[in-house]
Amino acid sequence: MTTQTDCKVPPAPLAETVTLDPEGAAELAIGFKALADPNRITLLTLIAAEETGEACVCDLTEPLGLGQPTVSHHLKVLVDAGFLTREKRGTWSYYSVVPGALEHLFNTMTERTAH
Repeated sequence: MTTQTDCKVPPAPLAETVTLDPEGAAELAIGFKALADPNRITLLTLIAAEETGEACVCDLTEPLGLGQPTVSHHLKVLVDAGFLTREKRGTWSYYSVVPGALEHLFNTMTERTAH
């Protein structure tokens, strides 16, 4: 079975139009996987909205309705993906949003897949 198209110019092979290498794809996948959970999106939003620009785990459990271990896990995923930084102060850890991290993720995707 063949499919007819009205296109008179043959399309360029995908390899010529997409410049995303395996390493770039892996980098993007880590970022998007970290953002794939609604709780993590909420955490980023809560931390970004803090007047001080940072939040402690103890400040984040109640708004999410989750326990401290679960919130800590989500925060670790966001730190590992490069969206948050973690600063230890005594027994507490404080988290801040990395400026431009989300923009970098989307710019990386659009730059590497530009036609």
